[in-house]
Amino acid sequence: MTDDFLWVEKWRPPSISQCVLPHQLKMTFQSFVDIEKVPNLILAGGPGVGKTTVARALLKQLDLDYIIINGSMKGNIDTLRNEIQQFASSVSFNGKRKYVILDEADYLNPQSTQPALRNFMEEFSNNCGFILTCNFKNRIIEPLHSRCSVIEFNIDKKEMQGLCSQFFRRVENILKINGVEYDKQVVSELIMKYNPDWRRILNELQRYSSSGKIDIGILTVMSDESFTSLVKMLKKQDFSGIRKWIVDNSDIETSVLYRSLYTHASKKMPPASIAQMVLILAKYQYQAAFVVDHEINNVACLVELMTDCEWS
Repeated sequence: MTDDFLWVEKWRPPSISQCVLPHQLKMTFQSFVDIEKVPNLILAGGPGVGKTTVARALLKQLDLDYIIINGSMKGNIDTLRNEIQQFASSVSFNGKRKYVILDEADYLNPQSTQPALRNFMEEFSNNCGFILTCNFKNRIIEPLHSRCSVIEFNIDKKEMQGLCSQFFRRVENILKINGVEYDKQVVSELIMKYNPDWRRILNELQRYSSSGKIDIGILTVMSDESFTSLVKMLKKQDFSGIRKWIVDNSDIETSVLYRSLYTHASKKMPPASIAQMVLILAKYQYQAAFVVDHEINNVACLVELMTDCEWS
């Protein structure tokens, strides 16, 4: 499916005023528009909250040239240097400042790639600004922090209901335009369950809408489809995809994750590997009671499943 057919791309807000954001955050970004100046930024927050959408809307509204580089997919120093150098070394057609949006910058190696990025920022500072997005700001090295304004996408519980209502109205409009029947209560429950991951909600609605109707079934099939995609990544040994899946599904309890893996993965491997999988899952489920960083523990579990089990 091309970007043109993805709802998250087709219906991406073109301006800050249309972004689903807490009031104070929206005012902060609107102030950049008003003064027509955008500093180097680190936008930190969970998956799907709108970090990249805001960065794009901000630059688009000011008619500024930009490129987007995904740090989890293009984290190699040479690749990063070549793309940035090719873009930043030339002047924009309108003579304005250019910008690099570096998505998932916390995936960049803090010992090598992030220090190199700091040098790129200094080298091209006269012509090019940088907007870094990340899920975890503490994984960005201090020299990058010191060169950027850090904005966290924190949402107060008091504002969440209003944001969910705003997103519900947007979703209703999208469903109506696409001729999809929907149960308002189901859509509302979906939004309440997965907010503030607006991207995930919209992706799931589009996937399920292929039947022409959004009903109670979406609340039960989503998890099955999600784990099926994970199993495919394990089979392909797609480490970047696996790591991103864990981040995007951080709301899933560890016990549910391991039970679902047992249920779905056992259908995709020979009997000998099923026994190995059970031992691996049991080991990491036990460790989950003691570890500090559950994301690392879960990724380690998946990596062991990926490398030690045979997939059919």
